[in-house]
Amino acid sequence: MAVWCPDWPAVAAASAVGLTAVDPIAVLHAGKVQACSRAARAAGIRRGMRKRQAQSLCPDVVVADADPARDGRLFDPVVTAVTQVVPLTEVLRPGLLVVTADRAARYFGGEDALAEQIVDAVAATGVTASVGTADELFTAVLAARSGQTVPAGTDAAYLATRPISDLTVEAALSVPERADLVDLLWRLGIRTLGAFAELSAADVASRFTADAIGAHRLAAGLPGRRPSLAPIPVSLEVEHTCDPPIDRIDAAAFLGRRLADDLHRRLTAASLACTRLTVHAITERGQRHSRTWRCAEPLTPEATAARVRWQLEGWLTGTAGGAGAPDSPIARLLLEPVEVVDPGTLQYTFVGAGLPAAVGDGLGDRARRALVRVQGLLGGESVRVPIRSGGRGPAEQVALVALGDELVAPRDPDAAWPDRLARPSPALLSHTDAEVLDAQGRLVAVTPRGAFTAEPTDVRIGRSLHRLRWWAGPWPFGSAASPSSAPAVSARAQVLLEDSRALLLCYREQSWTVEGVYE
Repeated sequence: MAVWCPDWPAVAAASAVGLTAVDPIAVLHAGKVQACSRAARAAGIRRGMRKRQAQSLCPDVVVADADPARDGRLFDPVVTAVTQVVPLTEVLRPGLLVVTADRAARYFGGEDALAEQIVDAVAATGVTASVGTADELFTAVLAARSGQTVPAGTDAAYLATRPISDLTVEAALSVPERADLVDLLWRLGIRTLGAFAELSAADVASRFTADAIGAHRLAAGLPGRRPSLAPIPVSLEVEHTCDPPIDRIDAAAFLGRRLADDLHRRLTAASLACTRLTVHAITERGQRHSRTWRCAEPLTPEATAARVRWQLEGWLTGTAGGAGAPDSPIARLLLEPVEVVDPGTLQYTFVGAGLPAAVGDGLGDRARRALVRVQGLLGGESVRVPIRSGGRGPAEQVALVALGDELVAPRDPDAAWPDRLARPSPALLSHTDAEVLDAQGRLVAVTPRGAFTAEPTDVRIGRSLHRLRWWAGPWPFGSAASPSSAPAVSARAQVLLEDSRALLLCYREQSWTVEGVYE
């Protein structure tokens, strides 16, 4: 039985800023809408839209940045509510969890009665949920999106008429390369899961990628991968006694990172990879909290640390005395691998573990090992990863941190930065010399009062001359934003070329450069 909370990133973002589910809100990732509330969809906002387009359709929409840590922390009360009904739960991602329904259904008098109990328990937390039941996990997740119960033994018939795009509808059950497979199948004329399931398993294995074998099993109503027969050594469990006990989120996050690294060292030594992990926390008074996470790909140290941090933040920020809230500080922490596989049976990707690049540094396990070796040869500062930072211009809003160091921005990105360039930011950063010209071909500069010396009509980049269709600005920044500043002024302007390219120009030290290119 799958329990699905629609639009969870938007629901969590609304809760974090004190809004309700009826308010229009959109969550952005990489400048595009990742999720939105029902009210935002009613106004025409859809996933994949740019921020400016979404705001033009609904000026009242509240925009929030994607934050997996916030989504995981605020999902914990929902998991706790479901656990009060069915003790054994597995979290696929924030907003989606599954339970084994056979025994619980017998206890409550049937699957429909169990579904009602779960929906009511989740509703008590102020969240709307939809429940789906089926023989297999993939089928149950799809059924939960429409609140259906698939009768026993009919998974294949239920899936047969569904579109082939359903193979990628849930990121927690697929890998990034699955989208390429779906696109290829569509171009081959395979438009439904049933048509894909009719193909011979041998033909699929010989003509497509390794992930296609698991996708073919899903389309046929079978488990995506066969049950793991690898024994789980007891020595893989990682346990830590907290002295002093933990009651702060920062201390819990630091400890979670240490334990995740320790767990993956043991997994590597045993030539195993973990796909299901249970996090146990025991308080000073003996209260025990447990959560199980299931992943489509092997967990990386960063993915494991992120899940531990989400869980501990959820527990430590729970309402005192409420269901699921710890009764005292955490005294022991235990990471228990529930399912392990041969690391060669599942394909690693460069961005790793199915998590967005915002979690950790976004590197896969093999890539990390290679880059650590480069650091050993060339020094720690030789490999750096980008993080969001604070600043006025787009280049200043990205900082490089040495791989392995704590991902702390040198400048607070959420602080109030005067003269900061308004969103959206350019998709591509550049530093190409340019010249802005007027109708007579003369160079256009910026006056000390922050205005063009003449109306710009052309931009020369290298040897190419481009006619302008539109321009905006200039906007002085820094100490030169005041009219009483020195004659040397710095400013930015946006221009639209005849070939429909939009550029961000920067005027500094009496010369122009192309600072960014918009999509």
